[in-house]
Amino acid sequence: MKRPQNNFLFDSSLNLSVSMNNIYFSALIVSVVFSLIFLLGTVGNILVLAVLLRNGQMGHNTTNLFILNLSVADFFFIIFCVPFQATIYSLEGWVFGSFMCKAVHFFINLTMYASSFTLATVSVDRYLAIRYPLRSRELRTPVNAVAAMAVIWGLSLVFAGPYLSYYGLIDFANGNVCVPSWAESNRKVLDTCTFVFGYVIPVLIVSLSYTRTIKYLWTAVDPLDGMSDSKRAKRKVTKMIIIVTVLFCICWLPYHVVILCYLYGDFPFNQTTYAFRLLSHCMAYANSCLNPIVYALVSKHFRKGFKKVFSCILSKKGRNRVHVMHVVNMAPGFEAASTEVSQMNEENAQPNGHEVADSPVAPQVAPLTVTLPFQRTPSEKLK
Repeated sequence: MKRPQNNFLFDSSLNLSVSMNNIYFSALIVSVVFSLIFLLGTVGNILVLAVLLRNGQMGHNTTNLFILNLSVADFFFIIFCVPFQATIYSLEGWVFGSFMCKAVHFFINLTMYASSFTLATVSVDRYLAIRYPLRSRELRTPVNAVAAMAVIWGLSLVFAGPYLSYYGLIDFANGNVCVPSWAESNRKVLDTCTFVFGYVIPVLIVSLSYTRTIKYLWTAVDPLDGMSDSKRAKRKVTKMIIIVTVLFCICWLPYHVVILCYLYGDFPFNQTTYAFRLLSHCMAYANSCLNPIVYALVSKHFRKGFKKVFSCILSKKGRNRVHVMHVVNMAPGFEAASTEVSQMNEENAQPNGHEVADSPVAPQVAPLTVTLPFQRTPSEKLK
């Protein structure tokens, strides 16, 4: 039996009883937590995308464009990563093949980079919008925002590209497992670069930008003179983005700490470290479903947008229900303007338009004559 080397999932001190207990316990936790993350993340990010794409201000609002980019990254992470990663804790091996082993971990790092770069960019955008509202208009344009989004995804592809070869399948026990296949020295270089460029540098940029933004908001604006509606709205948006950024930093920090502890410290395989690793993954993955909740709690604009989306869905269901009732109560052969009604009547009508003799009994519409107050009947016309 070939054992994987240099991987903290399979330490040389692995105890079978502890491993089996962890598998049963983690399978239960993962099935509940990851399902909740997948459900909330999918529905929440779809709602955010629907609100932003329906919003007429999208064309000239750079902040909305960056929030859209962040929601796209979160949505991709939820769809392409969470379901597959859940099987690592609930199954005894990797069952999706070598390609998905590489692709899933590539998408994890791709979306992580895209999210961190987007948060760093939007922090600079909010600082310019609040500190230099007039001078920054030429820079903060939709064209430049789209260009920045293209650069974000380009850099994310560059930094996440090595992970396409970082993982591989190896034989373990009665199946295959998806584990890092690089030498430990190369892994240290790549994982350290991921931590520095994907977490530390964006966090430093965000911290510097929002520190200067908050300092300006609370010191440069005289409370006695009041605050304009524009600055008040910008403060609310900045507050929302700061909360999203803080959650990103908190949720992804344990994930990086676990990797660095294994590479540079002592990370034995036991129940405590296993539980901490599972917790770190749950926190990192949960970050992708928290942002829509923050938008709904903090932003009145998003709350109204969510209500409009729900009301639109409910109204469509109501119209469909009324349409179905209308079709049921119509007599066969009755020509209606609706295409659906015409298609249904074709089954009960001959080519010449007459009713089929042996057609099923259907509700008949009694002739009804309506006389309007200003309309003369035929008998009155004769008079």
